[in-house]
Amino acid sequence: MDSVFDELYQKYHHDVFQFLFYMVRNREQAEDLVQEVYIRVFKSYHRFEGKSSEKTWLFSIARNVAIDFFRKQKGWKERILEKFDWSTNQVKDDYPIPEEIAVQREEIKWVYQCLDYCTVDQRAVIILRFIQDLSISETAESLGWTESKVKTTQHRALKVLKKEMENFHAKEGEASEKVGVER
Repeated sequence: MDSVFDELYQKYHHDVFQFLFYMVRNREQAEDLVQEVYIRVFKSYHRFEGKSSEKTWLFSIARNVAIDFFRKQKGWKERILEKFDWSTNQVKDDYPIPEEIAVQREEIKWVYQCLDYCTVDQRAVIILRFIQDLSISETAESLGWTESKVKTTQHRALKVLKKEMENFHAKEGEASEKVGVER
């Protein structure tokens, strides 16, 4: 069991951490939740039947751990925004110019802020599909849903994100117009 556990940890630790980090947006809390995931894995691996991949099984456990965490929190949405350290985001481009970094960070902030308007289920689908690059069927297995529910939830989440991004851009436009008028 130890070698299987070690192998699971080595293969998927980063993905599970990243999923939980995007869910709770707090590095220390995500690290604690990863430990909880692997405690549950250690206790329940003997019940793993192999009907899904180990990765999707781990993500389903991670999702349940995140939901349990949210249930224990009061006012978690407000605290997420306060506690998230925006300066630690990784920029994908190896040699971007400073202006590109600033624009990318602003766009990342907007997306993260708009994710707050999604439900926990919608956020989980967006993270699994677009950040973890799982297929619709893998996402369905991870969440214990049908593929059609994943597609519907993804569609609704993208609709919410689009609406909130448009609202955010509209507010930004109004703010810059006010600045321009005052000068």
